[in-house]
Amino acid sequence: MPSRRLAAIQKSTIVRSLGILERVAPAVGAIWAERLWFTVPRAGGHRDRMAPPGRPFRVQVHGRTVAGEVWEEGPGERPVVYLVHGWGGWGGQLDAFVAPLAEGGHRVVAFDALGHGGSDSGPSGARRSNILELADSLTAVVAAHGPAAAVVAHSLGATATAHAMRGGLAVGRAVFVSPMADPLPYTRTFAARLGFGERIRSRMVARIERRVGMPLSAFGVPDLARTVATPPLLLVHDRQDAETGWADSDAIARAWPGARLVTTTGLGHRRILRDPAVIAEAAGFLGSPLTRSGPAARRPVPRMVP
Repeated sequence: MPSRRLAAIQKSTIVRSLGILERVAPAVGAIWAERLWFTVPRAGGHRDRMAPPGRPFRVQVHGRTVAGEVWEEGPGERPVVYLVHGWGGWGGQLDAFVAPLAEGGHRVVAFDALGHGGSDSGPSGARRSNILELADSLTAVVAAHGPAAAVVAHSLGATATAHAMRGGLAVGRAVFVSPMADPLPYTRTFAARLGFGERIRSRMVARIERRVGMPLSAFGVPDLARTVATPPLLLVHDRQDAETGWADSDAIARAWPGARLVTTTGLGHRRILRDPAVIAEAAGFLGSPLTRSGPAARRPVPRMVP
């Protein structure tokens, strides 16, 4: 049976089952829903590479191995830019950023977080992960490769980066592409997609919070911006993103001092990572550490709208 057809049947079965459990056994439904919440989806999008392979490396996190690559051009130590993928992603999704950043004088480091890509499963178990494991993966990679002159992070990777900053990770500059501002509203989206209601959802949230040891509100990026020192931030988000809403970036921009939000149209959630104008905008914002003495120059990007 074709995999898409099988996946559709499986989802239909899950939706029907959770709909019944919502009425007759919401506590049981919450156990199932929580398990699905932490399940890492199969990675989608392009698998072809836009950068030559970097030098591979391995880092230990919680006794597990995180795999990554580093790109270096030219002699001497260079400021490091870390590329952070999102939920269900992998480091190679951001490799369109590698060439302009390396040519601009940066060392570029990408990795697969625990439970993703070529890395080991984390403490959550096989095909499961959470924001804490993404944040811990980033923190460990930075500890191994040097201070973060900048981070370019996508989707939930931006939320994880912000959480790592709350925990003390120093970041010189940041680019958040299609970030999630707050995971709590997405529990309602998750419930709607899987056909259950508030009886299961509220119990699922309580279970999630017990598992991670903190309320979901602790992962809110706008609130973080009001409580810790914030680096210069560029946000890029598409109006037609079907996975994280443009309003998330707007909320972060309003709370983050000096943040700049660039809006695109028609790129969605993943193609935005390969758009030449988006790449140029990020590279311009980060600038060249070899020549920059002030704020990065802005580049015109005609495909984008204010």
